[in-house]
Amino acid sequence: MIGAGAAGLMATLHAAEGPGTEVHLFESTRDGGRKILISGGGRCNVLPETLQPERYISDSSPNTLRRMLCAWPLEEQRAFFEERLGLPLALETETHKYFPRSGRARDLRDALVDAVRRSGAKLHFDTPVNGLDATDAGWTLHTAEGFFGAHAVIVATGGLSFPKTGSDGSGLGWAKTLGLEVVPPYAALTPLTTDRKSHHRLAGLSVTVRLSVGCGPSKEESCGGFLFTHRGYSGPSVLDISHRPVRDPHIDLRVNWTGRDEAWWEDLLCARARPSVGAVLRERLPSRLVRLLCEESACDAGTPTAELRRNDRRRLVSHLCDYRLPWSGHEGLARAEVTGGGIRLSEVDRRSLESKGHAGLFFCGEVLDAFGPIGGHNFAWAWSTGRSAGRGAARL
Repeated sequence: MIGAGAAGLMATLHAAEGPGTEVHLFESTRDGGRKILISGGGRCNVLPETLQPERYISDSSPNTLRRMLCAWPLEEQRAFFEERLGLPLALETETHKYFPRSGRARDLRDALVDAVRRSGAKLHFDTPVNGLDATDAGWTLHTAEGFFGAHAVIVATGGLSFPKTGSDGSGLGWAKTLGLEVVPPYAALTPLTTDRKSHHRLAGLSVTVRLSVGCGPSKEESCGGFLFTHRGYSGPSVLDISHRPVRDPHIDLRVNWTGRDEAWWEDLLCARARPSVGAVLRERLPSRLVRLLCEESACDAGTPTAELRRNDRRRLVSHLCDYRLPWSGHEGLARAEVTGGGIRLSEVDRRSLESKGHAGLFFCGEVLDAFGPIGGHNFAWAWSTGRSAGRGAARL
């Protein structure tokens, strides 16, 4: 077993259930589970309230993705954490996520590591794997402790995001060397940047918006929190849609700042009894954002709504409902929560996750070509694929 992240720990636990199976887990960091520790602001959003396969992104077959994700039903996953690991979960209804009831990500990581130790698997921390070779007897791992032979190997080395957690893309390199098709990796769930100084001055301001990108069949929308930062934009709505501008640097992002349509704003701003334009907008948006929108639409915030000229009103409404976000780049893999791309799903058996061309070689987690939105969806992918790979390896 290579990699002690979420998928690797889960795979190890299930591989160790095989009768007479001797399992070794190699991990480059001193303790493993580093992404678990930093997720959810240190609370770890263990699972989403519901599995939503349609929200996952992959260049592979969506049907294959769905089968892999749903191989372990959500209720069974919850029962695993609460009953087998003894880790009570609590649903945060406003965000639709499950967290450890303690509110501590470390409790989840430690529970998984402790369970691995109890399973009889041997942990090798601070032991990176530097190479992987096929042999007549199976596989040979090149580790800091020397060469290590194995009948089966599970690769759960993650992607390239947050490299300080131990993810270095080694598994993707091995897969390419072995001839597996790998969708080029890219940053996903990453903040966007802007060179617009007026937007930098809004750093810290948060609103709930609807973002859209693309048009026609390729159009995607993302609703939720939007955060201005000192470098650009973040928040759930931005992160969930960031893969599109990352892969297409010329694509337009459009923001509806309140979710209300143009007809609604037209009716509101045409009402004769209303006070100034700025006062109407400040009832629904933060003052600093109102000031920016009025300045950029060349609309005087002090103008009484009854005196607002038709062209000025339409220009302002367009900025409220269909604002072109001036993004200029993104924070890249160093700040990305996950890596897009990876080993194409058709390269592995969808039930066991064994490589179709290399017997005894399994892949799970972020190294595969799939990722979901924020909110526990990527952990659900890690848990489900980790379980499938562990069970598949144990059957050999």
